[in-house]
Amino acid sequence: ARTDRLLAVKGKRTVDNLHRELGKIMWEHCGMARNKQGLEQALQKIPALREEFWKDVRVLGGSALNQSLEKAGRVADFFELGELMCIDALNRRESCGGHFRGESQTEDGEALRHDDEFAYVSAWEWAGLDERPVLHKDDLVYTAIEMKQRSYK
Repeated sequence: ARTDRLLAVKGKRTVDNLHRELGKIMWEHCGMARNKQGLEQALQKIPALREEFWKDVRVLGGSALNQSLEKAGRVADFFELGELMCIDALNRRESCGGHFRGESQTEDGEALRHDDEFAYVSAWEWAGLDERPVLHKDDLVYTAIEMKQRSYK
């Protein structure tokens, strides 16, 4: 049914064009440096672009072996993945690892962790299209090492 739906759209925008636009949103708003405002913007832009994808994508060829169709299916999935990445990043209000949250930094501009709130691994359960995913937390418990603030100076 999904293959038929993709082939039936017959829009004007290529899969590559929509893929690049989604990538630009992710790069600008959910990249290594991010902030609440940008993540909230991304969470408005991604659903709008997903809607446009399903109304205006053009998949060349038919349902037989078709690389354009295969890529269209992957890009359709990327909309859900990108949205979930933004939801997770918005939920995790700290700078941690390679990700810098603009609102979470020391006076010197160093990444500021909040281990008291975020010492867990996130696992998100898909609840359906246009439904908020459900967060499951698996606490991180360290016995051999100590969690501490990192300095890049």
